[in-house]
Amino acid sequence: MINEIRHIRAFLAVAKHANFTRASQELHLSQSALTVQIQQLEESLGVKLFDRNKRRVVLTDAGRQVLAPLQRIVIDSEAIVSQTKEIAGLRRGILSIALLPSVASGVFAGVLRRFTATHPGILIHVHDVVAGRVIEQVRKEEVDFGIGMIARADREIVASPLFTDRLFAFLPARHPLSSRTAVSLRQITEYPLVLTRMDSSVRALVEDALQKNSLHAVPTYEVNYMSTSLSLIRAGFGIGILPEHADTMGSASGLIKLPIVRPALTRQIQLIRRKGKSPSPAAATMMDFFEQAAKTT
Repeated sequence: MINEIRHIRAFLAVAKHANFTRASQELHLSQSALTVQIQQLEESLGVKLFDRNKRRVVLTDAGRQVLAPLQRIVIDSEAIVSQTKEIAGLRRGILSIALLPSVASGVFAGVLRRFTATHPGILIHVHDVVAGRVIEQVRKEEVDFGIGMIARADREIVASPLFTDRLFAFLPARHPLSSRTAVSLRQITEYPLVLTRMDSSVRALVEDALQKNSLHAVPTYEVNYMSTSLSLIRAGFGIGILPEHADTMGSASGLIKLPIVRPALTRQIQLIRRKGKSPSPAAATMMDFFEQAAKTT
């Protein structure tokens, strides 16, 4: 069994120079050490690789047959080492992240900008999905990690807090409540609502708050994306309840954003990983970037 790449390099050097002296000089080995390595390789393969006498060294038939395969082994091993060093050094690699849409359109842009500025060789795949899908993709290892929220303990998932996200009321500029400095959840339910669908984390938080406060509301419109919600709000179809940083989106232009009180609606955004899975260098670095961004959010 071949267990030393250095034995193969020794064989290739002797085959190239047809001379043990020149081969030992190239490898910075003594001739005796080189001879031992060739003998060990021959023993490992069970064949003689060179015919040699005082005047010449030539490959045997077996030596000629294994020359090309052994060259490929060295080339492949060098490629593996080079690729691994590039991955470890964050010079290349692929990174997949599952994010809540609100995070993808908010804090993620700044994190991505800083990460790509220092590690431009990393290809990043972004999955902007609802909270349940974030957890599912992490659990199935379809992504390296996720940014979202997990409502209950999961033995396959490790979740660590990043930041607290507060929900605000978004209103058209001429809405009857737009002159206020804050609105209560009860006041909001007295008007038509534009809410995200039931499978979103924002909607789940709203429904929980309505139930706890003995309130009832049927949205006039249910949508998948914040951009759609903001467009409908601006067109006057109702009040929206969205994360605070939704106002950074272009479709939020001209809208009024008011804090919700009695009760305040908040959610804990978490960094979600598969338990027992070691992160790649790129994933570990990106998670560090998120944690640093969370400290200033």
